[in-house]
Amino acid sequence: MRRRRLMIATGSLLGLGVLAGGAYGVNFALVYRDRKLSNVGELSFRNRLAIPRLLEPEKDAKGVRHFALKARTGTSVLIPGKKTPTWGVNGPFLGPTLRARRGDTVSVAFSNGLPETTTLHWHGMHLPAEMDGGPHQSVSPGSVWRPKWRLDQPAATLWYHPHPHGETANHVTRGIAGLFLVEDEHSEDSGLPHAYGVDDVPLIIQDRAFNNDGSFSMTGLSVSEQLTGVDPLGVLGDKIFINGTADPHLEVTTRLLRLRILNGSNARSYNLGLTDGRAFHLVAQESGLLPAPVRLRRLQLAPAERAEIVVPFEPGDRVVLRSYAPDLGVGFPNVRLDGGEDTFDLLQFRAAKKLRGSDRLPAWIAGAPRPVTAQKSAHRRTFRLAGRQINGKHMDMNRIDEVASAKAVELWDVRGEDGLPHSFHVHGTSFSVVSVGGRPVPERLRGLKDTVYLHPQESVELAVPMPEYTDPATPYMFHCHMLRHEDQGMMGQFTVVKPGTERSAPRRVPGGHH
Repeated sequence: MRRRRLMIATGSLLGLGVLAGGAYGVNFALVYRDRKLSNVGELSFRNRLAIPRLLEPEKDAKGVRHFALKARTGTSVLIPGKKTPTWGVNGPFLGPTLRARRGDTVSVAFSNGLPETTTLHWHGMHLPAEMDGGPHQSVSPGSVWRPKWRLDQPAATLWYHPHPHGETANHVTRGIAGLFLVEDEHSEDSGLPHAYGVDDVPLIIQDRAFNNDGSFSMTGLSVSEQLTGVDPLGVLGDKIFINGTADPHLEVTTRLLRLRILNGSNARSYNLGLTDGRAFHLVAQESGLLPAPVRLRRLQLAPAERAEIVVPFEPGDRVVLRSYAPDLGVGFPNVRLDGGEDTFDLLQFRAAKKLRGSDRLPAWIAGAPRPVTAQKSAHRRTFRLAGRQINGKHMDMNRIDEVASAKAVELWDVRGEDGLPHSFHVHGTSFSVVSVGGRPVPERLRGLKDTVYLHPQESVELAVPMPEYTDPATPYMFHCHMLRHEDQGMMGQFTVVKPGTERSAPRRVPGGHH
């Protein structure tokens, strides 16, 4: 019966394909049919989840914490029977977790052992533009970049990844990524689980597509898709990895488990939930703790979004973290081509017969950062994303698109207008979502953020505080974090200057290229 239904569905698509344009239409119909992906029922969860190593810094006499990072090439076994050429930081694939406390001064020696020029961007970090690691802070092969800054922001789960203009997607796909955890006195006294790798566990979720020889596909497109000209958001792989582990499970030893989740994928959104329907609590957005836990059963994360959740367990529990079909807000055929119908099992939790600790979650989290608010008279900016452009312009490394006053809180109206999903990120600051489509902000979007998903044709209003660091010659970025979109030009630049000097600030900067 199932086979008969499949044949009928395929026949219907082929019929539509013929009507749509002969061989091209037939080929597109077959591509469309094969684009709905799922691994449900296929995993055995045989591999223990890898926990990224917590890299301890060296502390000098002045209290500066020094981290040594080296990007390098390697080989990893990610799919059975195949060796995959990979890149990593201090290892063959992905990188270690960095952790420091608010008030610390940190210094990083980043060595580029790769065959290509790259950068290392501190995603979500509040720091001077010259330390940001964006496309202007390039590091050539064999060179060392030494950024140094003082941590001055609330506790948060941040991350690092390459940001070379035009090559970010490829560099992230090959494996350069890791977490940077910022702690403060409030996070340490919050009552939330806090033992790294035990009851406080990072989950870096990434998808990959592979060529027949085991190497990564940098397009994610089959031959048929290339022939039809199908151009999805980017790589939408059929293999999902957590912390670089395929088919993973996690041994749970405590009644409450805190998960620091990063959607580190190039283009795929995940709609997270537990297969037995149990509720969990959202306790932090990407840029800070929430004042009170928010009870959820689903949590959708677009590329580069992060969240911290706490999941309750009973002795002997076995349950799977699944990504259900995400709500992308797009119509036919993009809903399927962009991963809006895909379902993946991600990770199995295996609770021990005896669990430690309390099952009580704090009702309030003292010291959680307040939402950013802007006055009605605040400076307003409008950003329209369409056709690999923002406000009708492709990225130009020499052009300054916006000039802002230091510490000012602005209102940004951001909208995707081309019918495609977009994930909007602002460097150097954290914002609050003021409204979505003119409606009040849903609970799952409250709290400090640096990245937000844009449903097509729906405006998102953001209260954006400008960084305190002024530099009229070195810009920060704003861009779509669907990395193919970013690489193809959906990015702009803004500088931050002393109040009253906006009009005299330069609108061109040297040293860049398209």
